[in-house]
Amino acid sequence: MKRYIKLFTNVSNWWKHFGVKFGVNREDPVVFLLPNGIKMEVPLSLYHEFKEIFLEDCYLRGLDQPLPERPVVVDIGANTGFFCLFVARMRPGARIVCCEPIPANLAQLSRNAEINPNIDITVLPVAVYGTSGSVKLLVESQDAFTTAATVFSVDGRIPLEVPCVTLQDLFEEQNLEKIDLLKLDCEGSEYEILYRCPRKYLARVERIAMEVHKGTGPNHNMEAMAAYLKTGGFDINTAGHMLWAHKSR
Repeated sequence: MKRYIKLFTNVSNWWKHFGVKFGVNREDPVVFLLPNGIKMEVPLSLYHEFKEIFLEDCYLRGLDQPLPERPVVVDIGANTGFFCLFVARMRPGARIVCCEPIPANLAQLSRNAEINPNIDITVLPVAVYGTSGSVKLLVESQDAFTTAATVFSVDGRIPLEVPCVTLQDLFEEQNLEKIDLLKLDCEGSEYEILYRCPRKYLARVERIAMEVHKGTGPNHNMEAMAAYLKTGGFDINTAGHMLWAHKSR
């Protein structure tokens, strides 16, 4: 029942969800309308990700502190823009910086930003990593939507080299005094991004919502990430693969 309460709260034309659920929908992408006039195109192949955000609140449910009215949000691994539009629904005055390097994802993300000209969304066609330049991601296909482009070695994947920047670069190039919410869902790059970010920049992050992906390195796991962030002055909540951090008060 909680899922449907969230659906009715977050989506104005919520009945379209049931068209998809019961197999009578004929749209692809499905066009949802959010309560404050936001439009959102949801490709059917990414419908699970839509449900995670709009019916389950997967990225925000573990935050102990609410976002300010006009937050600065950086979305690393923005995919096609569902989370940034979810934030814009809750906080219409938000400034949102989205980073997404995968071509198909990027095209739909750009489209979702384009059809919402009143939202302050900056779309950057880059990955974020521990160094600037380029990084090799392993993908299932170079031409399809994906939520699983990873820096970890996976058999059967296709290499895709993409441009990358660091978190420090984002602060400097986007003129960010602080980040109210740093959201990361970047399939293993979170370790490079955060471990190699200078402490003075990490200190300017107020909250983190992150999916943690277990790797092969000794520090590529939830426990190591949580311990590292605690040394940076964050309090930590975890559930499953999700980690939420906020500055200690």
